[in-house]
Amino acid sequence: MSGAAASRGDFTLTEQPVLSRNALVRDENLRLDPEYVRDSWPKARVVVVDESGRTPVDWQTDPDREFREGDAAAWDAAAGRDGRIRTRAGSDVAPEPPTEAVLLGEADGVPYWAVRVGSAKTADSDVFAGGPGEWTDLRAAGAFLDPLGSGLLTGAVATLNWHERARFCAVDGTRTRPQNAGWARRCENGHEEYPRTDPAIICLVHDGADRVLLARQPVWPVGRYSVLAGFVESGESLEACVQREIAEEVGIDVTDVRYLGSQAWPFPRSLMVGFHAIGDPEAPLRLAEGEIAEALWITRAQLRAALARGDWGSRDGDAGQPDTDPVVMLPGTVSIARTMLESWAAAGD
Repeated sequence: MSGAAASRGDFTLTEQPVLSRNALVRDENLRLDPEYVRDSWPKARVVVVDESGRTPVDWQTDPDREFREGDAAAWDAAAGRDGRIRTRAGSDVAPEPPTEAVLLGEADGVPYWAVRVGSAKTADSDVFAGGPGEWTDLRAAGAFLDPLGSGLLTGAVATLNWHERARFCAVDGTRTRPQNAGWARRCENGHEEYPRTDPAIICLVHDGADRVLLARQPVWPVGRYSVLAGFVESGESLEACVQREIAEEVGIDVTDVRYLGSQAWPFPRSLMVGFHAIGDPEAPLRLAEGEIAEALWITRAQLRAALARGDWGSRDGDAGQPDTDPVVMLPGTVSIARTMLESWAAAGD
């Protein structure tokens, strides 16, 4: 790192955000090929997603009782588990692709599709004759899935959610029907719509040296903090959005806006675009009412201590920490925010 870059606190992500991992090959030409669509179904594997966005996942190491009950230590210990989505053969689901099915892509020559089912209970009895997996959603399991599973579930949830919200044409209000193997919908008058992605920025604000800015939304429990984020407005660049959102949420100006990475966040259809920027820790913080309950600057050492406590930020066993240190709970590993914070903490070595 050059002296000039180091003076601005420049850094890069130390690892890929977990929901950016994807071993699935997407190909628009295959979706437009009726012969491929028809012939791929009998040899396809199908991702089944219930009405709550959950799918069955098999773990190499079964979760123990504490993990199932949400114990923080067990959750941290489980972080190394290798989760794989349980799929079903296309020919066992239906003789041909259902109307609402989505062709997700291929991996190692195997086509993968996604379908929605009414509930996990129905799917367990009607879809998985071999017995149920552990039904879980992307927020809970995304960080622990293999790259194929991450890509499958991210694409399935995002696209199936869009189908549920696009049943009527935005132009004339007539009913729409799926096209292009689930990647478009066409209304009765021929208007086409495509899966929508709403870009949002997420920015780690630091002072160019040894302090980082964290904030808490009012709906979060006391002590839970993350970096700042917000949606991109029409006609706005990503960099301009960073500057506007930071000014609106905490009342400070930032400079040296730099791109870090991105991650799909299909809740229901966002793309989180990560940046870092420099702010002045001496500038007064003016919190946006109703959006930000607390904001504070902490040192790199304090951030490292919070990261060492795990996703839940418990102070148990932290007797060596001064009582003046803030209790900070950080985002879980499924979020790009966690990757950004870990990368900035590591950059100070």
